[in-house]
Amino acid sequence: MSSTKQILSGNEAIARGAYESGVTVATAYPGTPSTEILENIVQYEEIYAEWSPNEKVAFEVACGSSLAGARTLVAMKHVGLNVAADPLFTMSYIGVNGGFIIISADDPDMHSSQNEQDNRYYAKAAKIPMLEPSNSQEAKDFVGLALTISEEFDTPVLLRITTRISHSNTVVELKERKPYQIKDYKKNVGKNVMIPANAKKRHIFVEERIKKLQEYSEKTPVNFIQEGKGNTGIITSSISYQYVKEVFPEAPVLKLGMTYPLPFKLIEKFKNMVKEIYIVEELEPYMETEIKARGIDVTGKDRLPLTGELNPSIIANCFGIDGFTSELTIKESIKIPARPPVLCPGCPHRGLFYNISRMKLHAFGDIGCYTLGMLPPLNALDTCLCMGASICVAHGMDKALGREITKKSVAVIGDSTFIHSGITGLIDIVYNKGTSTVVILDNSITAMTGRQEHPSTGKTLKGESTKKLDLFKLCKSIGVDDTIIVDAFDVKGIKNALKHALDKDEPSVIIVKGLCTLIDKSKKKSYRVEPDKCIKCWLCLKVGCPAISKGEISSCIDAFLCRECGVCASVCPKEAIIK
Repeated sequence: MSSTKQILSGNEAIARGAYESGVTVATAYPGTPSTEILENIVQYEEIYAEWSPNEKVAFEVACGSSLAGARTLVAMKHVGLNVAADPLFTMSYIGVNGGFIIISADDPDMHSSQNEQDNRYYAKAAKIPMLEPSNSQEAKDFVGLALTISEEFDTPVLLRITTRISHSNTVVELKERKPYQIKDYKKNVGKNVMIPANAKKRHIFVEERIKKLQEYSEKTPVNFIQEGKGNTGIITSSISYQYVKEVFPEAPVLKLGMTYPLPFKLIEKFKNMVKEIYIVEELEPYMETEIKARGIDVTGKDRLPLTGELNPSIIANCFGIDGFTSELTIKESIKIPARPPVLCPGCPHRGLFYNISRMKLHAFGDIGCYTLGMLPPLNALDTCLCMGASICVAHGMDKALGREITKKSVAVIGDSTFIHSGITGLIDIVYNKGTSTVVILDNSITAMTGRQEHPSTGKTLKGESTKKLDLFKLCKSIGVDDTIIVDAFDVKGIKNALKHALDKDEPSVIIVKGLCTLIDKSKKKSYRVEPDKCIKCWLCLKVGCPAISKGEISSCIDAFLCRECGVCASVCPKEAIIK
C-alpha cells in the first residue's frame, strides 16, 4: 500500500476497522444506509462475511461466532434492529467471549426508510454501551474500541451511525491488521443458557456492568471537552458535532463519542465552565432528557427540530444567526425540479402493477423497489408496513371481511423480502385456512439496496455458487397447491393468473418471474411508435415507464431508455408500438 491515508466513506471505514481489529466473522442483511459495510468487508479474505436471510438470523449467527471466541461484527439498518431485537436483549445478559459489535445505521430524514426511529434508545433499553462516531476516522477507530470494550466488560456494544456518517467521505489513516487469537470455547451453562434461574443472576451482572461502564464513560478519551470562547456551551455527538463546529467554531463544546452510559460527572464539569448549555442532536431528545433527569439545566428541542436531519443552515437558523452561508445554503437556494422515484425502464414489476391498477384490485405492499408501484400512474398499492407484512395484512383483511375483500385483493412481496420474513406469513395463511392470493415478484436479486445476492439467486456474498432456493417448490411444500409461475413481461398472462387465483376459495401463490433490468445483460433493442396507428388513447402512459412520453401527434419512446420489455406494446389496442 503506497499511502497510509485514504479517503473513505463511513461504511468503508467500518469495514477497514473490522479488518484492522481482527474480526473473524461479519454478518448482515442488506439495508440502506448500512449495505456497503459488508460489501467492503467481503474484500478482506481474513474475514468470513455472509448475507443472512434476515437480521435476526444475522444477529444469531454473530452470537454463535462471538461465543465461540471470535471477534464478530453484525450490521443492519435501524429497522433491521427491530427484527433482531429478540436476541439483542438476551445477548446483553449472556455477554460475549470474543468481542461483539452491533452496527445500527439510522436514517434521519428517511432517505430510504419507512420510519425515522432513533436507535440510541436500544442501547439504554438493552443496557449495552453505545459509541457514535462523527467522521470516517472515528468510524474505523471506534470498531476497535468497541471490540475492546466488549471483551473487557463482557458485553455486546452498539455502534450507532447515521446515513450522513455512512455515506460521507473523510480522510482515514490506515493501519495493519492486528493478529487476534480466537479464544477457547468452554461450555458454561450458567452464563449461556438463559432459563429464568440463570437469567436472574445475569440481570444482576448487567446492572453491575452498567455501573462499571458509567465510570469508563467518564474517563474514555472519546468523551472530551473542547474549551472555547464565550459562556454558552454545546453538548453534541455524531454528525451533529461537525455541524456545530461549522456554525460555532469557537464555542466551548463537550463532544461525546460514547453516549451510553452518558458521562454525568464530565457533564457536570462542563456545566461549571459555562453559563448555559445547548444540546444539539438529531431526532429524539435522547441526551437532553437524560441530562435533564440529573437536574442539569439544558436547552435542546425547544430550539431544534424533532424530525429530519440537521445541517449547518438549520442550526444557524434555529439559533438566530443571520448571514450564515455555506455550500449547502447556496445549494438549497437553487430551485431544482422535483424528480420523483420511479420504476426503471424495463422493470419486471410493471406488468403486474398495470394489471392490478386496471383490475381495480386492493394490493397490500411490502418493502422493496416495487413499493414504487404506489405512485402515479400505476397507483397500485394500498399499504406498506414492514418487511413481510404484506402477506399477514392480506390474511388479516381476509379474516376480518371474508371473501368480499379476498376476491379483490392480493399481497405483493419481492423474492428477497419473502425469504426475509414472508415465509412464516404464508404458513399462517395455510395453517389457519385462509384464502389470500400472494404474488411473489421474483427478479432474482435484492434490487432496492444495490443488487445483493440472496438464497434463491444461487450465489453467496462472496460470489460463490451455492444451493439455490426454489420458491415454487417451497410454496408447494408449505401447502399452497395453487402455485404457478408466470413471465413478468407477459401482461395478458399475469391478468389471467390473477383472475384464476382470485376465483378460488383457497390460498394461492403467483410467482411473477423476470430478471431485474439492472442485471439483465442480454442485448436490447428499442420499441418505437408508428404515429399513423396511434389513436392517442394514452394507455401506454399508464404503465408508468420513463421511456414513454406524450408527443404532439402520438406517444414517443426514448430509444436510449427503452429496454424492450414489451409491456407498452402489450397494452396498445392498435398495435401501434413495434420493435
